Amino acid sequence: MAFYETTFIVRPDLTAQQAESVCEKFSALITESKGKMIKTENWGLRTLAYRLNKHRKGHYIHFGYEADASTGIIDKMETLMQQSDDVIRFLTIRADEVTKEPTAMMAQNERKPSRPKADA
Repeated sequence: MAFYETTFIVRPDLTAQQAESVCEKFSALITESKGKMIKTENWGLRTLAYRLNKHRKGHYIHFGYEADASTGIIDKMETLMQQSDDVIRFLTIRADEVTKEPTAMMAQNERKPSRPKADA
């Protein structure tokens, strides 16, 4: 079995709960095919570098998992992402190792101080 990382962007007009359900759908697909989810990170609603399908923002979701490519799970998941109207872009790479530590994007989100609310 090999390690993989998949990052995908979900439409911005979905609520956080709907984006989470899309995440759970793909996560379940991996575990059903005897894969092992190592980490799941929701990077939140972020501005895109350029427009994708007329969208300027998107919910970024990142998976780290271990799977056997011979089962065809990677191809099946990518096909479902291409067919899904909710996913606007995705990328899957094979990794040497996937750790449970937060990625740089997640660490950046945790470091950002929340903005103080303006007095009304």
